Amino acid sequence: MNRRTSPPVSPRTRRYLGLWFPLLPAERRARDGTAPTDTPYALIEKVRGSMRLAAVDARAQAMGIAIDMTLADARARVPELVGLDHDPVADHLLLERIADGCDRYTPLVAIDPPDGLTLDITGCAHLFASEEALADDLVARLAAYGLHARHALAATPEAAQALARFQTMPAADEQGAVRRLGVVALRLDETTELALRRAGLKTIGDLAGRPTGPLAARFGNAMTDALTRLLGKSDSRITPRRVAPALLVERRLAEPIARTEHALAILGELTAEAAQDMEERHLGGRRFVARFFRSDGLAIDLAVETSLPVRDAKVVMRLFDERLDTLTDPIDPGFGFDLIRLAVPTLAPLAPTQLLLEGGAVAEGELAALIDRLSTRMGRGRFRRLSPRDTHIPEQAVLALPAIDATSPASWPEPETGEPPMRPVHMFDPPQPIQVTAQVPDGPPRQFRWRRTLHDVLRFEGPERIAAEWWHEKGAKLTRDYYRIEDTRGRRFWVFRHGLYESERRDPGWYMHGLFA
Repeated sequence: MNRRTSPPVSPRTRRYLGLWFPLLPAERRARDGTAPTDTPYALIEKVRGSMRLAAVDARAQAMGIAIDMTLADARARVPELVGLDHDPVADHLLLERIADGCDRYTPLVAIDPPDGLTLDITGCAHLFASEEALADDLVARLAAYGLHARHALAATPEAAQALARFQTMPAADEQGAVRRLGVVALRLDETTELALRRAGLKTIGDLAGRPTGPLAARFGNAMTDALTRLLGKSDSRITPRRVAPALLVERRLAEPIARTEHALAILGELTAEAAQDMEERHLGGRRFVARFFRSDGLAIDLAVETSLPVRDAKVVMRLFDERLDTLTDPIDPGFGFDLIRLAVPTLAPLAPTQLLLEGGAVAEGELAALIDRLSTRMGRGRFRRLSPRDTHIPEQAVLALPAIDATSPASWPEPETGEPPMRPVHMFDPPQPIQVTAQVPDGPPRQFRWRRTLHDVLRFEGPERIAAEWWHEKGAKLTRDYYRIEDTRGRRFWVFRHGLYESERRDPGWYMHGLFA
């Protein structure tokens, strides 16, 4: 099944699904097996010197224990209440994993921290017969995963989240349900919310019929902006966690498959479909992301990269095999995969290659394939490629980039025949200070001490004056005078005086910057 970028949809026809997980921290503890099974518990954190409840489980909530209570007050009501440390980072990671699983329904998923998700399901409901069926399927998967979620459908992301969080009973129509919500649905600061209540404006309906000018003058533009987005009077969109890929192929399975080998075989078929599509469009990809959706709601990602655009299915699958060999833990299918997807985030032109008589194109392709395999197996940052930069600052003239991030071939300056190199083979970062003796303060070095060793200068060449890039750097920067020198033992060095004598510094320092071969 191929999916390509669809034409833009009018904001008035967009549909959003809001998800709220009211017990997410407590349910995460229960899933991890770090929570008591027969005793109410709460997650606590230190706020202004006192221990307060950041989250509670369903049993504690039923006993009247609420968030923001002090631990002492909560235990006065429920003496057997167990207190556990609150870990918001782990909660966010779980929310990220849930969002990954929601990609099976739509590629446009946004996180509403700390405990909500918003899905743009525009054009996706037909896969499940209706919007309600899509939502029911998602909530059922979450329940099987041990997570309780409240959900709502609306025409704006703000309305979907507000209805999921604050709606007490369903209404006959969406607009009526939104207008019945309290001003807490605007999710403003406590001061503005209290001012609205004191003015007698307790519901969204109380605000909807009033002109925005007086409201903005009294309660601020933030309040009126939130109100117009909630009511759908202004264009409001979500910011997806991931950009929609340029090419997407997937396979939905009627029955989950529990063997990783079968899942990889289907991935190979998807790779062949993607390769055929790219060949028709004369394009290639440099990054391929496979996602295996488990029937319990989890999603497992597997990604590979190439230094040059490719569309050969065998090459891509060989890289996936290399990636699998590097995994510490093998892919666990759990109760089986019911959806397998392959995405190519970006496409690049890839025309047929004309083979050169001397075999240059073949050698370049073999080198790129070798870099791809090594980077996939060892890590993209383990192998680097030197890339020149247009600058005269020596330590910034060359960048060591990951070899797989290949750019267009760089043109390195050719040294003159018979001339010694202008730059050393090895450079120190940062340059190392040395003690120099010179005949005159602004003259060349005659003797220098480096690493407790005294060197007598036999020959020198310079100075090569390098000034700071004043158009890039702020503040006064010192000029460097570089010398290529050779000592009495035949060793050659690259040293510089940092600062012009008297005009920039009274006593300029000397530094060792590199060694010639």
